[in-house]
Amino acid sequence: MEPMDIVGKSKEDASLPKATMTKIIKEMLPPDVRVARDAQDLLIECCVEFINLVSSESNEVCNREDKRTIAPEHVLKALEVLGFGDYIEEVYAAYEQHKLETMQDSSKGGKWSNVAEMTEEEALAEQQRMFAEARARMNGGAVPSKQPDADQSLDS
Repeated sequence: MEPMDIVGKSKEDASLPKATMTKIIKEMLPPDVRVARDAQDLLIECCVEFINLVSSESNEVCNREDKRTIAPEHVLKALEVLGFGDYIEEVYAAYEQHKLETMQDSSKGGKWSNVAEMTEEEALAEQQRMFAEARARMNGGAVPSKQPDADQSLDS
């Protein structure tokens, strides 16, 4: 693949995080096995190339079906077309596991889990307070300690 084959990206932009990849590589090997840095770099390049190949084929499968969004079934079909049919069952199982973990994570709630519990007035007051804090930081001033009134203008 040429350096600019990925739409709008240079070869340097299309890579995977080295630390993450090194961790994955080491987890897959016995503890007494060492991997040369050149071999790690080669494995990372192979992974990038594989992702590009599967993505491209998935896009073609998607286009043949006159769809605009690549769905998991397009990726599975691409793996089959590319000769990786033996892996489809394992890939699908990993996908199902990912869906389960994602659903569990979202049901626990995150940063915005209490937003639904706010009334519109409380949300507006919180927004105004956050704007005031941001304005104060931008102007180099201290962050105001009291909450601004809900009907205070954003132009202050």
